[in-house]
Amino acid sequence: MIDYAIRLAIAAILAAMVALPAVAQDKTLTLDEAIKLGIQNSKVLKLSQSKIDEAISQYNQAKDQVLPTGKASFGYSRAEIPANHLQLGPDNAFNLPKDANAYLGTVSLNEAIFAGGKYKYAQQSTELLTQVARLDADKDKDEITYDVINSYYNLYKVLQSLKVVQQNLTSIDQQIHQSQRFFDQGLVTKNDVLRFQLQRANIQSTQIDLESNRKVINYDLNIMLGLPESTIINIDQIKEADHQVGALSAYVDSAMANRQEVRQLQLRSKVAETNIKSIKANQLPTLAASFSGYYVDINANPIPKSGSYITPVTLGLTLSWNFSSLWTNKNKIAEAKIQSDEVVINQGITADNIRNDVNRSYQNYTRSLDKIKLLQTSIDQAGENDKILESKYKSNIASATDRVDAETLLYQAQINLELAKADAGLAYYTLLKSTGKLSK
Repeated sequence: MIDYAIRLAIAAILAAMVALPAVAQDKTLTLDEAIKLGIQNSKVLKLSQSKIDEAISQYNQAKDQVLPTGKASFGYSRAEIPANHLQLGPDNAFNLPKDANAYLGTVSLNEAIFAGGKYKYAQQSTELLTQVARLDADKDKDEITYDVINSYYNLYKVLQSLKVVQQNLTSIDQQIHQSQRFFDQGLVTKNDVLRFQLQRANIQSTQIDLESNRKVINYDLNIMLGLPESTIINIDQIKEADHQVGALSAYVDSAMANRQEVRQLQLRSKVAETNIKSIKANQLPTLAASFSGYYVDINANPIPKSGSYITPVTLGLTLSWNFSSLWTNKNKIAEAKIQSDEVVINQGITADNIRNDVNRSYQNYTRSLDKIKLLQTSIDQAGENDKILESKYKSNIASATDRVDAETLLYQAQINLELAKADAGLAYYTLLKSTGKLSK
């Protein structure tokens, strides 16, 4: 009876544990930790690796084409001969057996000695395409890294804004308390108190919007990093964007040397050239060596018996030339040359796009740095103005409207500065991405 009660108690405890909702866990992440998690858990990168493995498999298949080909077969046949008498003349006639058995086995081995270089070009082409697949994976890695950085900074912007909002709520609560005291003393009107309360309601409205945005970004980032959906991510303090800005031409040169698109098109240009050589190789003769062995047994018993079978062996060289390719291949070669020209044109288009991308990222970053300096000056001015009006309001010189306006300006300037700092940090990583150095 006691054991039964214990089992019931344990079952009840387990059921209660299962029924409890998942408790959200806080997790503080640095940017490097977030990037590492994003890369580890990216399904896109796993697909990219699969494409690399596929390209390597195709390259190995191209290498296999130069290996000898061989095959073996063994067969049995039986012949029934109802009409087995042959009359070849008045005095020349003989009878054939009424049935016959035959076993035929063959083994052959063939090796291409010269095939115009087609196999060599096939290997070169698939090897180049394997390198292209690897660059695709590197590009995907950069995209995943940038997506993580972008979400990380967006969450940071929201969290910093929420922090500023909370600070201003604390400050406005003090103002409400002070204005209420002044009202009780008959120094200000009820309308003055209501103005501060209205300002608090407006700040709370902003807080609600920011909290909603935080939940959306937090959820998306959890999915991206492979974390439980209920995890509440806290951002470790990020470094302010204070990197020295070099000349624009240096960033453009870096992009031309490091961007995956440029290197991919260089490889595809080589693939196109190799394809032309491979098609031209079809116009050349081919030389192949062969070896064949035969086993012919006319005995009914499949086990070899001396005198009942023969084993001829042959060695041969075959030189062949499909000379019709001299006129049937010309359009294929023309098409391959057009494809090669298209790659060259794409190289020019890509180079122009990269220059524009780098310039746009460069200008955005320099502008964000200038904006931080300007906003810092605005905060200093707004802070000084707030102090002056606070003192005037306490001395009953300034109105509640002036006091609220001064606090609102300072509050907005503080939020704008935090957003500008985050935007500058993200702009720097965008500039790195445009130069192909985001993951280096």
